[in-house]
Amino acid sequence: MNFTKMHGLGNDFIMLYGYQELPDEAGELAIRLCNRHFGIGADGLVFILPSAEADFQMRIFNSDGSEPEQCGNAIRCVAKYVYDHGLVGEQTSIQIATLGGGIQTVTIRAEAGKAAAVRVDMGEPVLNGLDIPTVLDQALVKDEAIEVDGETFRFTAVSMGNPHCVILVEDALHFDLHTWGPKLENHPLFPKRTNVEFMTVRNRNYIDMRVWERGAGPTLACGTGACATVVAAALNGISDRSATVSLAGGELLIEWDEASNRVFMTGPAAEVYSGKLSE
Repeated sequence: MNFTKMHGLGNDFIMLYGYQELPDEAGELAIRLCNRHFGIGADGLVFILPSAEADFQMRIFNSDGSEPEQCGNAIRCVAKYVYDHGLVGEQTSIQIATLGGGIQTVTIRAEAGKAAAVRVDMGEPVLNGLDIPTVLDQALVKDEAIEVDGETFRFTAVSMGNPHCVILVEDALHFDLHTWGPKLENHPLFPKRTNVEFMTVRNRNYIDMRVWERGAGPTLACGTGACATVVAAALNGISDRSATVSLAGGELLIEWDEASNRVFMTGPAAEVYSGKLSE
């Protein structure tokens, strides 16, 4: 089995290209290959598959074997992979089908024949409580209280094809992810669990964010989480609709376009190495 290791701001993936359809054991394979001691090691396993509606289809599995609906860092890695490996020729606008975000258009900025940056149309944010999903039957879940182990946080819920719980804290850079992340991920308010983002707004165009990803734990970056963070901050009136989000692995530019209501994410992706997995 040939594979390529890639990352988007340190959020790392094992990329598999060549399958004609998703294998039945995809989740089990993700658990085995993503193990950092007994496998290759990664936050997720990504299958780049044929698509009847788009140029390619992306299916991603977390390191625990669960399948998220969407992943912003993974889709940038897919775009760079297919462009750098000559699978789309010189085409710089690519359509990629996703499980939860539908068909998404990505635009390549190329330098010396390689994808230097990728801009992704992440679609419109979902704000209705039941659709995110949460158990709250509200058109907008903004600045709501959530209690866990005697501690109360204020959160805003957003779906970018997958659920997010965004919480404003005084110091996101040093927040205790390992204590509060898993408890909030599995809170009864979120019937399908949730990604959890802790943000600190430095100014109206710059936000520090740290993330606990559903099914993966703390990661160095989360593209959909960065999008949800800017949407949540803008909804609460503490940032503009365009802001740079600083994650542990680097920065993403997020733009929530007022006219179209669509969110655009721009950032890098990198190929680390390729190899062949022994039987």
